[in-house]
Amino acid sequence: MDTAHVTYLGELRTEAVHVRSGQTLVTDAPLDNQGRGEAFSPTDLLSTALASCMMTLMGITARDKGIPLQGLKARVVKHMSSAPRMVERVEVHVELDGTGLGDREKAILENAARTCPVARSLRGDLVQDIHFTYV
Repeated sequence: MDTAHVTYLGELRTEAVHVRSGQTLVTDAPLDNQGRGEAFSPTDLLSTALASCMMTLMGITARDKGIPLQGLKARVVKHMSSAPRMVERVEVHVELDGTGLGDREKAILENAARTCPVARSLRGDLVQDIHFTYV
């Protein structure tokens, strides 16, 4: 079964439709690559997918192991190289409520995040700079 159908809208913009749900998203080329920067760029989606996948795996693990998971959020910073133009480093700053979490629970959650499918799928030389903050 298809995952998505993507249409080029012109002027460096695409629209993707998730086949199963019908949800849509638009991408736009970034300002530094001839675009308008009015939506996520494809490389923004790649970087954001890492954080989303990490958080999803943390949620699954927390649910399955009875670990409290509150206030989970992430900030993503994408770093591009110019020659060749590609994502060279992604910073993910994960923040969550540490109340009720011991060192063991934190290690379990962090391992789940670092071994999510997106993290494992990215090329080996793409730096995944991951930080966890418990508030």
